[in-house]
Amino acid sequence: MTRFVTHPYAILAVVALFWGGNAIAGKLAVGHVSPMLLTLLRWAFACLIMTPLAFRDVRREWPTIRRHLPFLFLLGAVGFTLFNAIFYLAVTYTSAINATIEQSAMPLVVFAANYLLFRTGVTIFQLLGFSLTLIGVLVTAAHGDLATLLTLDLNRGDAMIIVAVLIYGGYTVALRFKPDINWRSTIYVLSLAALVTSIPLAAAEWAMGHAQAPDVQGLSAALYTAIFPGLVAQILYIRGVTMIGPNRANLFINLVPIFGAMLAVGIVGEELHPYHLAALAFVLGGITLAELGAPREGRPADREPAPR
Repeated sequence: MTRFVTHPYAILAVVALFWGGNAIAGKLAVGHVSPMLLTLLRWAFACLIMTPLAFRDVRREWPTIRRHLPFLFLLGAVGFTLFNAIFYLAVTYTSAINATIEQSAMPLVVFAANYLLFRTGVTIFQLLGFSLTLIGVLVTAAHGDLATLLTLDLNRGDAMIIVAVLIYGGYTVALRFKPDINWRSTIYVLSLAALVTSIPLAAAEWAMGHAQAPDVQGLSAALYTAIFPGLVAQILYIRGVTMIGPNRANLFINLVPIFGAMLAVGIVGEELHPYHLAALAFVLGGITLAELGAPREGRPADREPAPR
């Protein structure tokens, strides 16, 4: 059991589960709290939770943190604040179907960035695995009828999701340069950076008259996103990336729409259809295929120490 909970596949599957819940929370928050204020509340809650847990680690590792502070601040601003702010804003303009399809392009972004920037090898099995998982994502998004994809239109929300995918893909690739500090220090510093950079976004939203104070449902959504997608998933994602590398780890993001559909069944009461099971088989098969053909040597990410 211990080996299972520390295995990178299990870790990254849990990340996908929590991120699937993030999409549902973001959608449920629409009309109950404005997007930028939701982002601010998310990281305010996260910092409150992490302060007593990480304070001693940050104080002990402050010399290292200080040397890398600009880079860590940028990671938090881009991967934590900017991605989520754009995502929460996007779901007010586009459907969950569109957002799911567009997020499935993230592994391809990581593959391409690693190849262009670092000449990281991509095997034919990884490309085939990505294609197979993409089929699973499309089957889920199209409710089993791929012909419906032809009717989807690209609106401002769709464009925002694509931008968010590019941003988080860049964040994933940049994690290979993360300094060797305790995972609690890492998450706390990134969360503080996210909190600081979310303040001007919330202020601008307020100044433009678009801010909406949260009700109980809005606060609940913010608290969920802070604890599970915001803290637990980010901790596990960083660990997963350092364990097996960004190319392999990012492929697990294609589990997000699968888990999102499953959560919708349990929370919203939607019916589970056979195509959900078929899509899950495609996604898991694609991950397996990509893993079988993944290069096992010479990847810098695999030589990085995992967060403690």
